[in-house]
Amino acid sequence: MNAQSLPKLFDFEKMVQKNVNGNGMTGMDILSVDQFDREHLAYIFSRAHEMRELVERVGACDLLKGYILACLFYEPSTRTSASFIAAMERLGGSVIPITQGVQFSSVSKGESLPDTIRTLEQYSDVIVLRHPEIGSAKLAADYAAVPVINAGDGAGEHPTQALLDLFTIQEELGHLEGLKIAMVGDLRYGRTVHSLTRLLMQYEDVSLRFVSPDTLRLPMTLMNEVIDRGVKVRETPDVADVIENADVLYVTRIQKERFTDPKQYEEVKDCFEITPELMARAKEKMVVMHPLPRVGEIHYRVDDDPRAAYFRQVKNGMYVRMALLAAVLGKA
Repeated sequence: MNAQSLPKLFDFEKMVQKNVNGNGMTGMDILSVDQFDREHLAYIFSRAHEMRELVERVGACDLLKGYILACLFYEPSTRTSASFIAAMERLGGSVIPITQGVQFSSVSKGESLPDTIRTLEQYSDVIVLRHPEIGSAKLAADYAAVPVINAGDGAGEHPTQALLDLFTIQEELGHLEGLKIAMVGDLRYGRTVHSLTRLLMQYEDVSLRFVSPDTLRLPMTLMNEVIDRGVKVRETPDVADVIENADVLYVTRIQKERFTDPKQYEEVKDCFEITPELMARAKEKMVVMHPLPRVGEIHYRVDDDPRAAYFRQVKNGMYVRMALLAAVLGKA
Protein backbone atom coordinates (compact mmCIF):
# COMPACT_ATOMS: atom_id res chain seq x y z
CA MET A 1 0.00 0.00 0.00
CA ASN A 2 1.44 3.39 -0.93
CA ALA A 3 1.51 6.44 1.31
CA GLN A 4 -1.37 8.17 -0.45
CA SER A 5 -3.75 5.26 0.19
CA LEU A 6 -3.08 4.98 3.92
CA PRO A 7 -5.97 5.49 6.32
CA LYS A 8 -6.81 9.00 7.51
CA LEU A 9 -4.83 8.16 10.64
CA PHE A 10 -1.67 8.75 8.58
CA ASP A 11 -2.63 12.03 6.91
CA PHE A 12 0.67 13.05 5.29
CA GLU A 13 -0.23 16.76 5.13
CA LYS A 14 -0.79 16.70 8.88
CA MET A 15 2.43 14.75 9.35
CA VAL A 16 4.42 17.31 7.36
CA GLN A 17 2.98 20.04 9.58
CA LYS A 18 4.16 18.09 12.63
CA ASN A 19 7.65 18.02 11.19
CA VAL A 20 7.57 21.75 10.47
CA ASN A 21 6.50 22.38 14.04
CA GLY A 22 9.18 19.94 15.22
CA ASN A 23 8.64 16.88 17.35
CA GLY A 24 11.77 17.62 19.36
CA MET A 25 13.20 14.21 18.45
CA THR A 26 14.36 14.51 14.83
CA GLY A 27 18.01 13.43 14.69
CA MET A 28 17.99 12.63 18.40
CA ASP A 29 20.11 9.85 19.93
CA ILE A 30 18.13 7.58 22.27
CA LEU A 31 20.65 6.76 24.99
CA SER A 32 18.90 7.03 28.35
CA VAL A 33 15.43 7.31 29.83
CA ASP A 34 16.65 10.53 31.45
CA GLN A 35 16.05 12.17 28.06
CA PHE A 36 12.29 11.63 28.36
CA ASP A 37 9.97 13.87 30.32
CA ARG A 38 6.25 13.22 30.51
CA GLU A 39 5.57 15.30 27.42
CA HIS A 40 8.00 13.18 25.39
CA LEU A 41 6.47 10.00 26.81
CA ALA A 42 2.94 11.08 25.93
CA TYR A 43 4.10 11.95 22.42
CA ILE A 44 5.78 8.57 21.85
CA PHE A 45 2.83 6.66 23.29
CA SER A 46 0.43 8.57 21.04
CA ARG A 47 2.55 7.68 18.00
CA ALA A 48 2.75 4.05 19.20
CA HIS A 49 -1.06 3.92 19.22
CA GLU A 50 -1.03 5.11 15.62
CA MET A 51 1.51 2.46 14.70
CA ARG A 52 -0.64 -0.25 16.27
CA GLU A 53 -3.63 0.94 14.27
CA LEU A 54 -1.53 1.02 11.11
CA VAL A 55 -0.36 -2.57 11.61
CA GLU A 56 -3.84 -3.82 12.49
CA ARG A 57 -5.44 -2.10 9.49
CA VAL A 58 -2.93 -2.49 6.67
CA GLY A 59 0.10 -4.33 8.04
CA ALA A 60 2.78 -1.97 6.71
CA CYS A 61 3.42 1.31 4.91
CA ASP A 62 6.22 3.11 3.08
CA LEU A 63 6.74 5.88 5.64
CA LEU A 64 10.46 5.06 5.97
CA LYS A 65 10.98 3.81 2.42
CA GLY A 66 14.53 4.61 1.37
CA TYR A 67 15.84 4.72 4.94
CA ILE A 68 18.26 2.08 6.27
CA LEU A 69 18.69 0.85 9.84
CA ALA A 70 21.98 -0.73 10.94
CA CYS A 71 21.28 -3.23 13.72
CA LEU A 72 24.61 -3.82 15.53
CA PHE A 73 24.48 -6.33 18.38
CA TYR A 74 27.63 -7.33 20.26
CA GLU A 75 25.50 -9.49 22.60
CA PRO A 76 22.95 -12.18 21.70
CA SER A 77 19.39 -10.92 21.27
CA THR A 78 16.16 -12.36 19.99
CA ARG A 79 13.36 -10.01 20.99
CA THR A 80 15.10 -6.64 20.78
CA SER A 81 16.83 -7.25 17.46
CA ALA A 82 13.74 -8.86 15.88
CA SER A 83 11.55 -6.07 17.23
CA PHE A 84 13.69 -3.32 15.67
CA ILE A 85 13.96 -5.20 12.38
CA ALA A 86 10.19 -5.77 12.27
CA ALA A 87 9.55 -2.13 13.21
CA MET A 88 11.75 -0.82 10.40
CA GLU A 89 10.33 -3.20 7.82
CA ARG A 90 6.71 -2.48 8.85
CA LEU A 91 7.48 1.17 8.03
CA GLY A 92 8.94 0.31 4.64
CA GLY A 93 12.60 0.75 5.55
CA SER A 94 15.52 -1.64 5.09
CA VAL A 95 17.87 -3.24 7.62
CA ILE A 96 21.54 -4.20 7.83
CA PRO A 97 21.25 -6.98 10.44
CA ILE A 98 24.56 -7.48 12.26
CA THR A 99 22.96 -9.47 15.07
CA GLN A 100 25.05 -12.63 15.04
CA GLY A 101 28.67 -13.39 14.44
CA VAL A 102 30.09 -10.01 15.46
CA GLN A 103 33.09 -11.99 16.72
CA PHE A 104 33.82 -12.96 13.12
CA SER A 105 33.64 -9.39 11.83
CA SER A 106 36.24 -6.62 11.88
CA VAL A 107 35.78 -6.52 15.65
CA SER A 108 37.80 -9.74 15.83
CA LYS A 109 40.59 -7.89 14.01
CA GLY A 110 40.71 -5.28 16.75
CA GLU A 111 38.52 -2.59 15.21
CA SER A 112 37.34 -0.05 17.77
CA LEU A 113 33.67 0.72 18.39
CA PRO A 114 34.04 4.30 17.08
CA ASP A 115 35.52 3.04 13.80
CA THR A 116 32.80 0.41 13.44
CA ILE A 117 30.12 3.05 14.02
CA ARG A 118 31.71 5.55 11.62
CA THR A 119 31.85 2.81 8.98
CA LEU A 120 28.22 1.73 9.40
CA GLU A 121 26.92 5.28 9.27
CA GLN A 122 28.20 5.46 5.68
CA TYR A 123 25.52 2.90 4.76
CA SER A 124 22.67 3.78 7.14
CA ASP A 125 20.42 6.51 8.48
CA VAL A 126 20.09 5.23 12.05
CA ILE A 127 22.08 2.75 14.17
CA VAL A 128 20.71 0.50 16.91
CA LEU A 129 23.48 -0.74 19.21
CA ARG A 130 23.67 -3.41 21.91
CA HIS A 131 27.01 -3.70 23.67
CA PRO A 132 28.19 -5.35 26.91
CA GLU A 133 29.92 -2.23 28.28
CA ILE A 134 28.17 0.55 30.21
CA GLY A 135 28.52 3.83 28.33
CA SER A 136 29.10 2.20 24.95
CA ALA A 137 26.00 3.79 23.39
CA LYS A 138 27.11 7.26 24.51
CA LEU A 139 30.58 6.62 23.05
CA ALA A 140 29.02 5.50 19.75
CA ALA A 141 26.78 8.58 19.64
CA ASP A 142 29.77 10.86 20.21
CA TYR A 143 31.30 9.60 16.96
CA ALA A 144 28.17 9.04 14.87
CA ALA A 145 26.65 11.56 12.49
CA VAL A 146 23.36 9.61 12.42
CA PRO A 147 21.04 8.88 15.36
CA VAL A 148 22.17 6.07 17.69
CA ILE A 149 19.60 4.09 19.70
CA ASN A 150 20.79 2.26 22.80
CA ALA A 151 19.48 -1.32 22.75
CA GLY A 152 21.22 -2.17 26.03
CA ASP A 153 24.69 -1.29 27.34
CA GLY A 154 25.77 -3.97 29.78
CA ALA A 155 24.20 -3.50 33.19
CA GLY A 156 23.54 0.16 32.40
CA GLU A 157 20.30 1.05 30.60
CA HIS A 158 17.83 -0.31 28.09
CA PRO A 159 15.72 2.77 27.31
CA THR A 160 13.51 1.36 24.56
CA GLN A 161 12.60 -1.61 26.76
CA ALA A 162 11.63 0.77 29.56
CA LEU A 163 9.49 2.80 27.15
CA LEU A 164 7.62 -0.27 25.94
CA ASP A 165 7.26 -1.47 29.55
CA LEU A 166 5.70 1.83 30.60
CA PHE A 167 3.48 1.81 27.52
CA THR A 168 2.33 -1.72 28.41
CA ILE A 169 1.45 -0.72 31.97
CA GLN A 170 -0.63 2.17 30.64
CA GLU A 171 -2.34 -0.07 28.09
CA GLU A 172 -3.11 -2.80 30.61
CA LEU A 173 -4.25 -0.66 33.56
CA GLY A 174 -5.33 2.56 31.86
CA HIS A 175 -3.15 4.92 33.91
CA LEU A 176 0.29 5.37 35.44
CA GLU A 177 -0.51 7.36 38.57
CA GLY A 178 -0.91 5.85 42.02
CA LEU A 179 0.33 2.37 41.13
CA LYS A 180 2.14 -0.15 43.30
CA ILE A 181 4.91 -1.69 41.21
CA ALA A 182 6.84 -4.75 42.44
CA MET A 183 10.20 -5.37 40.73
CA VAL A 184 11.33 -8.97 41.21
CA GLY A 185 14.62 -10.75 40.52
CA ASP A 186 17.99 -9.39 39.46
CA LEU A 187 17.77 -5.75 40.49
CA ARG A 188 21.52 -5.22 40.67
CA TYR A 189 22.39 -6.00 37.06
CA GLY A 190 18.91 -5.69 35.54
CA ARG A 191 19.16 -2.74 33.17
CA THR A 192 15.44 -2.97 32.38
CA VAL A 193 14.65 -2.45 36.06
CA HIS A 194 17.03 0.51 36.29
CA SER A 195 15.49 2.27 33.30
CA LEU A 196 11.86 1.55 34.20
CA THR A 197 12.41 2.74 37.77
CA ARG A 198 13.67 6.09 36.51
CA LEU A 199 10.63 6.54 34.27
CA LEU A 200 8.16 5.58 37.01
CA MET A 201 9.60 8.22 39.33
CA GLN A 202 8.02 10.88 37.10
CA TYR A 203 4.48 9.83 38.05
CA GLU A 204 2.47 10.85 41.10
CA ASP A 205 1.92 8.56 44.08
CA VAL A 206 3.80 5.59 42.63
CA SER A 207 5.02 3.02 45.17
CA LEU A 208 7.94 0.74 44.37
CA ARG A 209 8.60 -2.63 45.96
CA PHE A 210 12.00 -4.19 45.26
CA VAL A 211 12.13 -7.97 45.68
CA SER A 212 15.52 -9.67 45.41
CA PRO A 213 18.12 -11.71 47.28
CA ASP A 214 20.53 -9.53 49.23
CA THR A 215 23.34 -9.96 46.70
CA LEU A 216 21.13 -8.67 43.86
CA ARG A 217 19.57 -5.63 45.52
CA LEU A 218 19.03 -2.42 43.58
CA PRO A 219 22.27 -0.39 43.35
CA MET A 220 22.45 2.11 46.19
CA THR A 221 22.96 5.04 43.84
CA LEU A 222 19.61 4.36 42.18
CA MET A 223 17.94 3.62 45.51
CA ASN A 224 19.08 7.02 46.76
CA GLU A 225 17.58 8.65 43.66
CA VAL A 226 14.26 6.95 44.40
CA ILE A 227 14.30 8.06 48.03
CA ASP A 228 15.37 11.62 47.16
CA ARG A 229 12.37 11.91 44.80
CA GLY A 230 10.07 11.06 47.70
CA VAL A 231 8.85 7.82 46.14
CA LYS A 232 7.42 5.28 48.58
CA VAL A 233 9.79 2.32 48.56
CA ARG A 234 10.11 -1.04 50.25
CA GLU A 235 12.63 -3.90 49.98
CA THR A 236 11.98 -7.57 50.71
CA PRO A 237 13.46 -10.95 49.68
CA ASP A 238 10.01 -12.59 49.43
CA VAL A 239 7.45 -12.12 46.62
CA ALA A 240 4.71 -13.27 48.98
CA ASP A 241 5.22 -10.03 50.93
CA VAL A 242 4.05 -7.90 47.99
CA ILE A 243 1.85 -10.07 45.76
CA GLU A 244 -1.49 -9.20 47.36
CA ASN A 245 -1.26 -5.43 46.83
CA ALA A 246 0.80 -5.19 43.64
CA ASP A 247 -0.74 -3.57 40.58
CA VAL A 248 2.24 -4.66 38.49
CA LEU A 249 4.55 -7.61 39.11
CA TYR A 250 7.62 -6.95 36.95
CA VAL A 251 9.70 -10.14 36.97
CA THR A 252 13.26 -10.46 35.67
CA ARG A 253 15.56 -13.44 35.28
CA ILE A 254 18.71 -13.92 37.29
CA GLN A 255 21.32 -13.10 34.64
CA LYS A 256 23.99 -15.80 34.63
CA GLU A 257 26.14 -13.85 32.18
CA ARG A 258 26.58 -10.99 34.68
CA PHE A 259 28.16 -13.18 37.37
CA THR A 260 31.94 -13.55 37.63
CA ASP A 261 31.59 -16.28 40.27
CA PRO A 262 29.48 -19.28 39.11
CA LYS A 263 28.89 -20.30 42.73
CA GLN A 264 27.11 -17.02 43.45
CA TYR A 265 24.80 -17.62 40.50
CA GLU A 266 23.98 -21.16 41.66
CA GLU A 267 23.03 -19.80 45.09
CA VAL A 268 20.38 -17.41 43.74
CA LYS A 269 19.26 -18.79 40.36
CA ASP A 270 16.12 -20.48 41.70
CA CYS A 271 15.15 -18.00 44.40
CA PHE A 272 11.88 -16.95 42.71
CA GLU A 273 9.09 -18.66 40.79
CA ILE A 274 5.72 -17.09 40.03
CA THR A 275 3.17 -19.91 40.12
CA PRO A 276 -0.61 -20.14 39.72
CA GLU A 277 -0.82 -20.77 43.46
CA LEU A 278 1.01 -17.51 44.15
CA MET A 279 -1.11 -15.66 41.59
CA ALA A 280 -4.25 -16.82 43.42
CA ARG A 281 -3.28 -14.34 46.14
CA ALA A 282 -2.96 -11.41 43.71
CA LYS A 283 -5.60 -8.82 42.85
CA GLU A 284 -8.08 -9.60 40.10
CA LYS A 285 -6.99 -6.50 38.17
CA MET A 286 -3.21 -6.50 38.03
CA VAL A 287 -0.56 -7.34 35.47
CA VAL A 288 2.46 -9.66 35.33
CA MET A 289 5.29 -8.51 33.09
CA HIS A 290 8.70 -9.86 32.09
CA PRO A 291 11.25 -8.43 29.61
CA LEU A 292 12.09 -12.04 28.59
CA PRO A 293 13.73 -14.47 28.16
CA ARG A 294 12.55 -16.35 31.23
CA VAL A 295 14.47 -19.28 32.65
CA GLY A 296 12.09 -20.63 35.28
CA GLU A 297 11.03 -17.56 37.24
CA ILE A 298 7.47 -17.67 35.84
CA HIS A 299 5.79 -21.07 35.58
CA TYR A 300 4.34 -21.88 32.16
CA ARG A 301 0.93 -22.46 33.72
CA VAL A 302 0.79 -18.73 34.48
CA ASP A 303 0.70 -18.04 30.71
CA ASP A 304 -3.02 -18.82 30.61
CA ASP A 305 -3.79 -16.24 33.30
CA PRO A 306 -5.32 -13.14 31.64
CA ARG A 307 -3.13 -11.02 33.92
CA ALA A 308 0.01 -12.42 32.24
CA ALA A 309 0.98 -9.65 29.82
CA TYR A 310 4.53 -10.53 28.81
CA PHE A 311 3.70 -11.59 25.26
CA ARG A 312 1.44 -8.56 24.76
CA GLN A 313 4.43 -6.61 26.10
CA VAL A 314 6.57 -8.05 23.28
CA LYS A 315 4.15 -6.85 20.61
CA ASN A 316 3.94 -3.41 22.21
CA GLY A 317 7.71 -3.23 21.79
CA MET A 318 7.36 -3.23 18.02
CA TYR A 319 4.84 -0.38 18.09
CA VAL A 320 6.98 1.74 20.41
CA ARG A 321 10.10 1.13 18.32
CA MET A 322 8.20 2.00 15.15
CA ALA A 323 7.26 5.28 16.80
CA LEU A 324 10.84 5.96 17.90
CA LEU A 325 12.34 5.19 14.48
CA ALA A 326 9.83 7.43 12.74
CA ALA A 327 10.42 10.20 15.29
CA VAL A 328 14.22 10.28 15.15
CA LEU A 329 14.08 10.18 11.33
CA GLY A 330 11.68 13.14 11.29
CA LYS A 331 8.70 11.18 9.98
CA ALA A 332 6.32 11.24 12.97
